[in-house]
Amino acid sequence: MEIGADPDVFHPLQNHLLKNEITNVNDQELQNHIDKFLFGPRKIPNYSGGLGVLAGDTLKSFADLHFPAAAISILYREGYFSQIVDSHVGQIDQATHWSPHDTPTLYLLHEPDSPEKPLEIDIPFPNNNGTPSTIRAQVWMKLELNENLDYFVPEFLLDYDLESSPPLIKDAAQRLYNSKSPMLKAIQRRMLGSGVMPLMEALGLSARTIHLNEQHGVTATLNMILTELTEKLGPDYRQTMSDKDIMEAVSKVSQKVVYTIHTPVKAGHDRFTRDLYAEISQDTCQRMLNLLADDQDSPHEYNFTALAMRINRAVNAVSRLHRNVTRRQFPKYADKITAITNGVHHLTWISDQRAKIFDSHQILKNWRNDPGCFATEKLFNSESFRHDLSRAWQLDNQFLIEYINNMLIEHRNQMMETWIDPPNYLSHLIEEGRLEPGVFTIGFARRFSTYKRADLIFDDIPYLASILVKGGWRVNFVFAGKAHPQDEPGQSVLKLILDNQQELYTLSKGLAKLIFIPNYDMKMAKMMVAGVHAWLNSPKRPLEASGTSGMKAAINGVPNVSVMDGWWEEGYHDGATGWKFGYEGPVEEANLSEDADSLYYAEDSHAFYKLLPSMLQSFYEHPETYMDKALKNLQLNLPIFNTHRMAAEYILKYKHDLDQNLAERIEYFSSLYQSDINGN
Repeated sequence: MEIGADPDVFHPLQNHLLKNEITNVNDQELQNHIDKFLFGPRKIPNYSGGLGVLAGDTLKSFADLHFPAAAISILYREGYFSQIVDSHVGQIDQATHWSPHDTPTLYLLHEPDSPEKPLEIDIPFPNNNGTPSTIRAQVWMKLELNENLDYFVPEFLLDYDLESSPPLIKDAAQRLYNSKSPMLKAIQRRMLGSGVMPLMEALGLSARTIHLNEQHGVTATLNMILTELTEKLGPDYRQTMSDKDIMEAVSKVSQKVVYTIHTPVKAGHDRFTRDLYAEISQDTCQRMLNLLADDQDSPHEYNFTALAMRINRAVNAVSRLHRNVTRRQFPKYADKITAITNGVHHLTWISDQRAKIFDSHQILKNWRNDPGCFATEKLFNSESFRHDLSRAWQLDNQFLIEYINNMLIEHRNQMMETWIDPPNYLSHLIEEGRLEPGVFTIGFARRFSTYKRADLIFDDIPYLASILVKGGWRVNFVFAGKAHPQDEPGQSVLKLILDNQQELYTLSKGLAKLIFIPNYDMKMAKMMVAGVHAWLNSPKRPLEASGTSGMKAAINGVPNVSVMDGWWEEGYHDGATGWKFGYEGPVEEANLSEDADSLYYAEDSHAFYKLLPSMLQSFYEHPETYMDKALKNLQLNLPIFNTHRMAAEYILKYKHDLDQNLAERIEYFSSLYQSDINGN
């Protein structure tokens, strides 16, 4: 449903043009392309958070590895919502306005025989009365260019916002995760899944493997089953097929499909009532769903995660811990559920300041192509590297703090011009309302869902403030993120962050400054993961499947302070790379509920308070020890938690045919780490 790959955080062609001073040419058509890459808008708002950004990172690593793959998603004309934050109201969402035609790396495809016409494809969309119907979509192609500009992976975006589209389809094509009604949500999922096979046919794409990244596009498998039934029984298969015929077709289709599940959280699994699906589908579809998508806990609904679990040759979770949780949630399929731990695209997320340092040290001469080169003791023992990394970190911290201070001033000025009340208490303080670089800064940025417990460490503000006052420690808490417009509990958590600012500042006697940065996106994420001194992750264990924001911090050398959930159980390394706190009992005994009374606020917040003094003492009084954790992140975590390694694991596991050169690279990257150890 979403792919995040904004051109303002990874832009190899723009870098090439600027480095070689290619800004003006005599050919006007070529000049238009150059201007687009140099000056065009840098946002493609077709993502909401970690799932989409992970998809984009994966495609970039496929391009870096020269692995032949293509991605399919939807182009949303209003993207994911833009966020305004008011201190009294909280989050206010509005449509995102963007221009696909002007955006670099994004192109509208045209008919080969009529280049003046946009390419449109017919997509079967049967209705409830059994009469075949068709909708149309035009096709955009986003290029995921690699660092060396010698390969790209295409990302095809289905654009249903056409004059010929029915109103319901046009409405569903506007916003990512449009949940104004269950009907619109179901229609969006069908628009994605039903478009896969027609798009591949129109473009002449063949694929041995269809990878479902979450269950959102799982209706593609239903279309594949219908194709198998047509080939076996002929065009009148609806009248003659038996349940046995359907299950034989399922068996064949399953061999072409692999599935990655990304969350144990109930809200992340699509369920639709049988009555709703009766309105938007044919009897044949409902018959297949009755066989394949039953929900034992809710017999009146179809469970699309169960459908995806059923129709595949392999399933993987996105961390070892998540594998164990998923096996518990889906015991029927436990034998085929394995783990491929997520990663992040190191060339996207390592800051420019850090990248300059890495480029300047001979020991890391091949780091851009090989993140595994960081796994050396020489790095840890190099005084010059330690010094240079410290300086780069200071510069990144200064950049973040300068951004925040300018934002606070801007919000203060806007208060005089608009009805928006600044989302930060510090905007009201003229003299004291500035942050200073070098002050210990904790970052937190992700989707505001209740199980992520963004407000956990502020559960007992008097106690938190007393710790800081007693030690005389200054701390900046920098928060960002969006809550889904229909997630009222998540929005309430965001509002609590705003409401805690003044009390924390006052009780700590100005030592603690809590900041909220509105309208979180990839560019802001890159600035934060490099500019903070520690990255906070505080979900209720074990509901965080992976948590890639912490990986982005780690590959910049920034230590994590986290609940032992998701990837952190693998990245903690007995405390060499950061800190842990909170509940860490066995998955078999864990409470998977998201109910407010089962989120363990008191227990886990006080575990954080107990830990905090030692973190602050290390930072302020023993900076060399603190830097040790930064270097260990580069040495131990960067070689593991990158999408080159992750992509290699996928490629090997799903048995693709590879040429010798690629096969050797894949073998090397997969040797850096094996996610699925201790599988039983």
